[in-house]
Amino acid sequence: MKILVANLGSTSFKYQLLDMDGERQVARGGIERIGSPESRCFVDVGGKRREMALSVPDHAVAVRQCLAQLTDPEHGCLKDPGEVSAIGFKAVHGGAYDGVRRVSRELLDSMVEMSDVAPAHNPPYITAMRLLNEKLPEIPLVAAFETDFHRTIPDRNRYYAVPYEWAEKARIRRWGYHGASHRWIATRTAELMGRNDLRIISCHLGGSSSLCAIRNGQSVANSLGLSPQTGLPHNNRVGDFDPFALPLLMKHTGKSLAEVLKMLATESGLKGLSGTSGDLRDVADAAEKGNPRARLALDVFASSTRHYLGAYLVELGGADVIVFTGGIGENRAHFRAAVCRDLAELGIVLDAEANEKARGESKISVGESRPQIWVIPTNEELIVARLAKQLLEG
Repeated sequence: MKILVANLGSTSFKYQLLDMDGERQVARGGIERIGSPESRCFVDVGGKRREMALSVPDHAVAVRQCLAQLTDPEHGCLKDPGEVSAIGFKAVHGGAYDGVRRVSRELLDSMVEMSDVAPAHNPPYITAMRLLNEKLPEIPLVAAFETDFHRTIPDRNRYYAVPYEWAEKARIRRWGYHGASHRWIATRTAELMGRNDLRIISCHLGGSSSLCAIRNGQSVANSLGLSPQTGLPHNNRVGDFDPFALPLLMKHTGKSLAEVLKMLATESGLKGLSGTSGDLRDVADAAEKGNPRARLALDVFASSTRHYLGAYLVELGGADVIVFTGGIGENRAHFRAAVCRDLAELGIVLDAEANEKARGESKISVGESRPQIWVIPTNEELIVARLAKQLLEG
């Protein structure tokens, strides 16, 4: 059984083709800078990578390009798109629909209703799903919603202190996201430790970031709330923010509510604070050159991460394992060190040398550290493929 997993961002389309007999990656590819005059495309089949520059104006064209890459007579790995048993999507918010579901017209309509909550994610997924339903109706489409892993969060960590009817009628509650990544960390950490009764704090740090408290393989708290704009500061999204600042901002800037919300979702986070970009590499470079705003952005990001780390140590009554994952969590030793700084009183002690040398799955704590500290690369695509396979098999 071959399953194509699509991972869409606001300006990107990445995919993996997985053979579930052995869970082997057959091909992967992607398109970045969608909507810009020159998009960057790549495809890797059997370890042979090709890159090209194309004009890809939207996600619909990106989907067509993906299928063209996989069925290319000279470089592809499929004779026909029909060889794909299903296309799995790491979908974000389905409104009335959650869990793992076959894509239907009703599901897409419900996703449209939640586009205001996930403006950078739901619209491109809806576009791609509709296109594939139209062009390849014989291939099942499966949506594995990011909120699914967090269905086990208890109500005390789920509800906001607002009129109860808002939660019941308008779905105003803490949903939690990055479910595929945190599910992978829960699964893989249990395998590495040989235990299923672990207290894990999963730190998914990247362009979009969240922490998750996990007990016995189940999510009990997640730093992302109603929308993916909340929690930690993200690359260009605000993170936690006082809603009573909105009318003040509207008066100060002369902008409408919609315009202010767009700025909070696209011009804030690391980008807004640093004045450089939302890419942590650019921010770190600027901070090293003495840019005070870039240094401030790094400090705010690290402080927010430590805030949730402390909260989840209390929630879990301690931790057996702290895991760093995601693009930043896996690759930025200095940021991991900043998060773990001066926590010896809590029994959290980083091994500085192991942290600097960490590549791939690596333990980076000293022997006497009360929780082990690990770097574990995430594998969201495999999680989505597994969930899609389970759904297809009933």
